[in-house]
Amino acid sequence: MQFVDRTLARRFEAAEELPQVRHAEWCQQHAPHIGAAVEAISGGHMIFAGLGSPIGRAVGMGFAAPVTESEMDRLEEFYFSRKAPAQVDYCPLTDISLLEIASRRGYGIAELNNVLVRPLKATESFAAPAGVVIRPGAAEEVPIMAAILQRAFFPSGGAPNGFDDMVSPHFSFPGSVPYVAVADGRVVACGAGLVVAEHRIVALFGAGTIPEFRGRGLQTALLQARMAQAARDRCEFAVVVTQGGTTSQRNAERLGFRVVYSKATLIKQPPAIS
Repeated sequence: MQFVDRTLARRFEAAEELPQVRHAEWCQQHAPHIGAAVEAISGGHMIFAGLGSPIGRAVGMGFAAPVTESEMDRLEEFYFSRKAPAQVDYCPLTDISLLEIASRRGYGIAELNNVLVRPLKATESFAAPAGVVIRPGAAEEVPIMAAILQRAFFPSGGAPNGFDDMVSPHFSFPGSVPYVAVADGRVVACGAGLVVAEHRIVALFGAGTIPEFRGRGLQTALLQARMAQAARDRCEFAVVVTQGGTTSQRNAERLGFRVVYSKATLIKQPPAIS
């Protein structure tokens, strides 16, 4: 794995930036009532995909040049005008100006994530576990894949209202690479991705397995299948973003991914309405 400088980190950050952009663009076309929006800013994008959506923060800011106060004004207006908190990603390769301005303005940390990367080879291949078929997901299976994510993320229930609708674009927007695992005649696991051709990376996300089929190597096989497709599409790197110590991180590291840096999502709540 080569040394990760600012140029390479900018490519890796596209693994979270571009899927969110495509997600919001899909919502603009297919679910206009959400009010999704995308705007370029400081070399990256601000994304909004509805209140309560897991999609919706600024990514890619501050790599080509320092971030300015006026750009942060724009960022806050973009989110606050939609009654949403302002959120922006900051990694160790981002220009320090973003962190300095955010600190002065009272931003906190919403979450911390690890960025894991693996170089791809033209000979990437995969083998499905016995009795399991790994194949691309079909358009008509999008509701099934969304339901799998709900069961995977909320095995005891309590998913937010409309969760399935919020995650369905993961498997539907242009360029999406959905894969499913079929066992006992039904889809029991899934994973999505996006080939970002301009950066020669594949972003891997949207992974879930229903609880009763965990521990059978399904997510490992789904990762391998998506990497094999990305290699055929001439990608140089596969990128996964996970929280630390999760099963997702463990599965990725078993396949040769390594943490190249950790990053924070900075957050500031909208001002109270008097």
